[in-house]
Amino acid sequence: MPSILARKDPHTFKTQPLHVEADAQSLVYQPVGAPLNFGQMLERRRPLEIDNPQRFTVELANLGVSVRLTLEWQGRDYWLLVRQQRADRGDSVLKLISGYVPSHELHLPLHTALQEVAEECLVETPRGWLGGRFGEHWLVQPYRDVLAYHEAAHFKVSPLSGAARPIRAGRLPLLERPQAYVHLPTASLQLVYELRLELPTHPAPSLFHVDERLEEQQLIARLERHSPDLYLLPVDNPAGELFTLQNGALRPACTDNLWLSEGFAGQDGWLVREERISWDDWLTRKRCA
Repeated sequence: MPSILARKDPHTFKTQPLHVEADAQSLVYQPVGAPLNFGQMLERRRPLEIDNPQRFTVELANLGVSVRLTLEWQGRDYWLLVRQQRADRGDSVLKLISGYVPSHELHLPLHTALQEVAEECLVETPRGWLGGRFGEHWLVQPYRDVLAYHEAAHFKVSPLSGAARPIRAGRLPLLERPQAYVHLPTASLQLVYELRLELPTHPAPSLFHVDERLEEQQLIARLERHSPDLYLLPVDNPAGELFTLQNGALRPACTDNLWLSEGFAGQDGWLVREERISWDDWLTRKRCA
């Protein structure tokens, strides 16, 4: 099996800056200005300051989406996390499945979120790789040309309860009610969708993460079997456990010197100020909550 699953030209990606207005009850964003390519977007992702965490008007570099994907495995709920080498920030973290929202989906960010699940979370069984469905809609199979997908089985993705405060893209309310935060170090707006992953009753599934990295002016998607890089974090986790799932068995993962992305840091109103949080600090905050 090839380790390289796909190649993309990063110059084909286009997005737009956002005009964002927030108060204590809701947040509204609207695309503004000319389209940005990948490099132009990264150039805009620079630290900014906002004084009032509950009420502000600001222009941001981009919209991102994350998926807090919950899997029930053997009677216990787990969040699925992936490892990312963040070249623009010079670190390595575990994070939720996430990605940048292109211009044509800024009013349909759930579509980008589901695309990220299909691209980043791969499920292998002894009879082949699994495609996925969200309700009545099939998720894309981005690596169909190089992976043998199981034709008779698939995983399901379904929505969980959303956040309390509504988000609107212009006049359009986001019905799935994602959580939202403005990340000050990168001047970006992030939406976090709560979804559930249901695996079929297939023996010995394995979970893998496929990450894209910029190499010689191309985005390369690689599958590394020796390093699955998709982790199961127990939702109820007093012992600070972390696992991978290989051939139907949970395998403990090392948490030494581990960092989590800003999505696990504290949120003040609509704002997140930290770049990342250490595993130990996050566990301490969670136990004290």
